[in-house]
Amino acid sequence: MEVLRRSSVFAAEVMEVFDRSPTDKELVSQAKALCRDYINSRLIRAGVSWSKPEHSAPVPGGKLAEVSTILLRLGDELEYIRPNVYRNIARQLNISLHSETVVSDAFLAVAAQIFTAGITWGKVVSLYAVAAGLAVDCVRHAQPAMVHTIVDCLGEFVRKTLVTWLKRRGGWADITKCVVNTDPSLRSHWLVAAVCSFGHFLKAIFFVLLPER
Repeated sequence: MEVLRRSSVFAAEVMEVFDRSPTDKELVSQAKALCRDYINSRLIRAGVSWSKPEHSAPVPGGKLAEVSTILLRLGDELEYIRPNVYRNIARQLNISLHSETVVSDAFLAVAAQIFTAGITWGKVVSLYAVAAGLAVDCVRHAQPAMVHTIVDCLGEFVRKTLVTWLKRRGGWADITKCVVNTDPSLRSHWLVAAVCSFGHFLKAIFFVLLPER
């Protein structure tokens, strides 16, 4: 019961910050909560048996739930456009899933390359799609503990690379502006951003696999 109480308090604190300018720490906490929700959704879709550990945060609620819904919706679109990119991530990167260091380094290398030419919401969604694809691989290969490693890595990347950009936009809620069905120009903008993400992801795979010289 104490674990559940702490989880509920955490969820309330994460949602509360949408009513004011979020701090760096709050943006990272939200990023990780969104990542857990995204990964869980993809594990369910993949039909992978998954028992979330007790200390996992609950599914986002309130405004954060809306952000999570939008993130998953944009992820669906991105993964539909380039289905092979976000599946079998470990095989594409040619990495072992038995080493936390290997998984962390590979994910962070991909993340860095995705954002080499700047930050867009399309690239942020691409980052989450990569994290979820890699998490699915880990669970399928009997390495469920690596899911927490991936979530932590994403949070650390957000802290170092995306926090300033997020703060300029008022936080994660800004992603909701990406979905305006009545405005074709915004949809075009999203597709352009997604294609850009795809190009950088392929580049990331190349650099991760490139042997040291």
